[in-house]
Amino acid sequence: MRIQKTQGVEQTTLLEGDCLTLLPKLPSDSIDLICTSPPYADCRKKTYGGIVPDDYVEWFLPISQELYRVLKPTGTFILNIKEKVVAGERSTYVINLILALRRQGWLWTEGYIWHKKNSFPGKWPNRFRDAWEHLLQFNKNRKFKMYQDAVMVPPKESTVHRAKSLRDYEDFRQESATGSGFGRNISKSVSRELVYPTNVLHLATECSNRNHSATFPESIPEWFIKLFTVENDTVLDPFAGAGTTGVACRRLGRRFIGMEIVPEYVKIAMDRINATPAPAEVPLSSPV
Repeated sequence: MRIQKTQGVEQTTLLEGDCLTLLPKLPSDSIDLICTSPPYADCRKKTYGGIVPDDYVEWFLPISQELYRVLKPTGTFILNIKEKVVAGERSTYVINLILALRRQGWLWTEGYIWHKKNSFPGKWPNRFRDAWEHLLQFNKNRKFKMYQDAVMVPPKESTVHRAKSLRDYEDFRQESATGSGFGRNISKSVSRELVYPTNVLHLATECSNRNHSATFPESIPEWFIKLFTVENDTVLDPFAGAGTTGVACRRLGRRFIGMEIVPEYVKIAMDRINATPAPAEVPLSSPV
């Protein structure tokens, strides 16, 4: 175990080992946000062994049971996962996992889409290259902490232009471009600098893999950390990898607990977090 302390407060904890062994050591109802990307079915075989699609749900459910235990009643669980193609058709292992998690007690509250803006072009005989992945949101209760104002974005340029061009006698309704008869009131966009985003996150993939086989971009955990936590809340990543979630937590002033089974990735993660400035620019001490 490597522990990082800042101003006398345990800020970052990296645990080396299998998360199924480590999770029982955490107190119940202690985590504000779980944000993680476990190995997908049949992926990262050299690194993590690879779990075949038919066995994935059985493999993941003991882990998710522990995640349910440690998450606060007001907390959120974000799962980054992706289907795969088996024998020319899409595997249903992600759908099966969602249904199994619901039976386990989780509420499938929302489904976000990560649109990979810089995905390489390509095609197969019967399909095109994937340019998106799931970001699934689960909760223990219908009432959970959520800070929507923290992730507001500038409105689309077209909406701003349209709103500014409205005359006093014009209807403040922008009709559908398809002629469907549906439209929306855009008058509130005239003076607004920020609006609420959609559930599609247009984010580039990680340009450098940080010597890890499956690094996701820091912008993903950062967005969810802002949406579901406040400063000094605790974020857990049971598949920490190269420490991307920990880096985002460090930058945003959240406590972080990471678990990683590969020793060299634990060191990479700690080095990355050490090199990340905290909001108050407090220097980090050495691991103990």
